Amino acid sequence: MQAKTASLIPNQRSLFDIPDHIAYLNCAYMSPLLKSAAEVGERAIASKKQPWHTTSEDFFTESEATRSLFAKLIGADADAISFIPSASYGIAIAATNIPIGEGQEVLVLAEQFPSNIYAWERAAEEQGGHIQTVASPAETENGPDWTPAILDAISERTDIVALPHCHWTDGALIDLAAISNKAKSVGAALVLDVSQSLGAMPLNLVDIDPDFVVAPTYKWLLGPYAMGFLYAAPRWQNGRPIEENWLNRKGSEDFAGLVDYEDNYQPGARRYDMGERANFQLMPITRCALEQIADWGIENIAATLQTKTNAIAARATSLGLTVSAPELRAPHFLGVRFPDGVPDRLLDHLAKEHVYVSLRGTSMRVTPHLYNTDEDADRLFSALQAVL
Repeated sequence: MQAKTASLIPNQRSLFDIPDHIAYLNCAYMSPLLKSAAEVGERAIASKKQPWHTTSEDFFTESEATRSLFAKLIGADADAISFIPSASYGIAIAATNIPIGEGQEVLVLAEQFPSNIYAWERAAEEQGGHIQTVASPAETENGPDWTPAILDAISERTDIVALPHCHWTDGALIDLAAISNKAKSVGAALVLDVSQSLGAMPLNLVDIDPDFVVAPTYKWLLGPYAMGFLYAAPRWQNGRPIEENWLNRKGSEDFAGLVDYEDNYQPGARRYDMGERANFQLMPITRCALEQIADWGIENIAATLQTKTNAIAARATSLGLTVSAPELRAPHFLGVRFPDGVPDRLLDHLAKEHVYVSLRGTSMRVTPHLYNTDEDADRLFSALQAVL
């Protein structure tokens, strides 16, 4: 069957509460909420004023609908999905369940985000393993290429490969399918933190077959803070959760029967659900955001954001700044490097012009979304030229 061609999405700024004079090019830091999601959230907060309207069924209906929606978004079964409050919580579940052999390695990247580091450090220390860090690859004229370096580092000593889909500092892209093949050839598990990619670029679970995937919602999934998802492959759905709560136990729908303690869990990855997962205030916001992403289509989002980052990259290059080639960076993510170093107080100067980006490592991180306009890019480069 021929692959469906992605369609470019027209500007969606009207769906967000972003004034015309603001150039917010910082979705990798935190996305703005959709107006519709904020309205849903306001109603959800107001509902707590009259809790007698909340029924026992409400502890399950909204969360199960949201679970199914996220599962469909990544091409998984709902039984493979659990709710987590953060990426670090999901990584802790993976680290609790995947064994590390004596003298074996957990492979990570240099300058990887710490939420995908600390749990592995503890697990390795407790089990007699150690962390193996892949050094930053040498710069080429096209930018850093992590994939060959990661492939070279995977060996018979590797028990776990813990990676992002793109590097959080500059969006450098990682070929997860190739890395999965190499990891499987040595019997290593693959754990992914897709905080900086899911919602803005496709994730092919069939080709990658990861063991665990974690994704908080407050960045590219356009959701609230303190909500997220864990994907657990079928082979890990009988594992040990890091907390025991009543909702993830079998038969918890029967409130009167909660006094009859139950050893068995709800089916699939539900055993890993965080406590109070019903989260009556944040769950409806999350569902609303996922519905909008599903309506746009992730492939279409990625294609549209690629056009934006390509245009910004071309303008940056014309100013003598350095960016990675499109094939080596995520479509939604641009790391801009300054040949003479980052100008002093760059973010302060940009903020005075109502332009918002991030600095991570040596890169100026420019991360647009569907709400950004050509005028936003104009404001960015006008402000940059004043400080270069």
